[in-house]
Amino acid sequence: MAYTAKIGPSILSSDLSQLGRECERMMECGADYLHLDVMDGHFVPNITFGHPMVECLRKAVGPNPFFDMHMMVSRPEQWVKPMAAAGANQYTFHLEATTNPGNLIKEIRESGMKFCKVADKCPKSKANRSSYTRVGLAIKPGTTVEELAPWARQIDMALVMTVEPGFGGQRFMEDMMPKVNWLRSQFPSLDIEVDGGVGPDTIHRCAEAGANMIVSGSAVVSSSDPRSVIALLKDVVLEAIQKRSLDR
Repeated sequence: MAYTAKIGPSILSSDLSQLGRECERMMECGADYLHLDVMDGHFVPNITFGHPMVECLRKAVGPNPFFDMHMMVSRPEQWVKPMAAAGANQYTFHLEATTNPGNLIKEIRESGMKFCKVADKCPKSKANRSSYTRVGLAIKPGTTVEELAPWARQIDMALVMTVEPGFGGQRFMEDMMPKVNWLRSQFPSLDIEVDGGVGPDTIHRCAEAGANMIVSGSAVVSSSDPRSVIALLKDVVLEAIQKRSLDR
């Protein structure tokens, strides 16, 4: 079983005037990666930030934090190269936003490899490099998991949205858990991420269904003790992974 528990705070829930420091704080509190929501005002109504902000964050926090880019954009092909150059590590696009997922998956991997070759020749750029060895594919609540299935062996991570993308503070959709459970049963080694309304009150349902990458916004970022919340989320997921392994 190749996957493990990973907790990724959603930085959009943090104090945006102190974004660099907030990223560092989350990593210091035990986060395994950082989840960055990119919204373009078309695929979803809201607008957040783009690759210039990602580049600034990468320079501020250094090469180590893993940047999981959740691209809630209508033209995900447009931002592959700029995000690679800005220092993204995983490019997660929405299945609903493209007509050719296969080509986009290939483009993401090729763009990352090209960027790394450039970075290897230029030491100054290494702190800002991206591997892009990871590809994520996301689905909205209204999209069936069977629509994602044809691409599951070509990606590294499947993101099952547990709220409608584009808005914070929504209630966790428990009826999305059968999607997670189905993916885990069909693709046992795939990283499966859940995003939306996930915190101490809902983590058990996510973990039991088979999710191992947990995006949590205000439950972690706005907590008075984010270290303890991250540890709790991770312990629940690890316990579920161990149980699933024993049951096999």
